[in-house]
Amino acid sequence: MDEDESLDRYGLHPVGADLDEVRGLLSAHGRRERVAQGDGDTELMKPCCVQLFNAGVLDDVLHIWRAKTASMDADLSIEVPLLCGSGPAETKAYLRSLRSPEAEAALQRLTSGEAAGDFEDFSVAGLSARYADSYAP
Repeated sequence: MDEDESLDRYGLHPVGADLDEVRGLLSAHGRRERVAQGDGDTELMKPCCVQLFNAGVLDDVLHIWRAKTASMDADLSIEVPLLCGSGPAETKAYLRSLRSPEAEAALQRLTSGEAAGDFEDFSVAGLSARYADSYAP
């Protein structure tokens, strides 16, 4: 499945079992990308992250983080605010509650992104609308 097929099949706001399929796609391509940059499809991974962002499920934060950190290409493609589908404050609180090295790394990146201005004028609805415009046919 490529980016266009994923967007045609799931749209930008998948629900239910479709979210599980998006998570599976993202995980599979993230694992491939982590093994060798270019083996995963980062052009597919990004809209998967947008789809999970739009769902706003806190348990997806680390799915998005793992995709982002799979390679340099993925890191550049998947922007930090995509971690925050439930909002920055909620995401930071969730990451703190996990008390794992992976969650701590994501929290540090989120915090440094805030300091760098990555969240200036951020809103969940605004970022969602920007991606809707970006992926519109």
